Amino acid sequence: MSAPAIKPAIPSRRLGVIGSLIGLLAFMAAVLPHWVVPMVYPPPAVDQVIVDTGHRIKDRIVARVKGVEYQAPKVEKSAGRSWSEIASVTAISLGLLAILLSVLSLIFREERLLAAVAATLGTGAIAIEISFVMIGALILIAILYVVGNIIGLF
Repeated sequence: MSAPAIKPAIPSRRLGVIGSLIGLLAFMAAVLPHWVVPMVYPPPAVDQVIVDTGHRIKDRIVARVKGVEYQAPKVEKSAGRSWSEIASVTAISLGLLAILLSVLSLIFREERLLAAVAATLGTGAIAIEISFVMIGALILIAILYVVGNIIGLF
């Protein structure tokens, strides 16, 4: 009589798979809105933005010269901007959740590859969001510098 064959214990993959799927969703939420939202809700033309910014700077300077407090006009958020903000918050939140599930997967000694995939996707989604914010800030600084040069502030 032979001994029954012992089956090797297969590590669980539950947290790693869930983390990888959430990381993939985070990555999609970080990348797709930057392509889809401008097609659905086109942004205003660059020259219009520059003209509006120039008028606001001029109004602010006139108010300062007159000694009056400047009252900025109320600007409504566009639908495209609202969707972009929602997608950014979603991408960062899902990215953090994917990283958390990756860490939990390692703590519970699940498969390392899936934990690494979840952490990479989550970190990538967060990095993409941060890079788009930085690019937007640099573009805004460039626009303000150009408008400032045009009206003689710099």
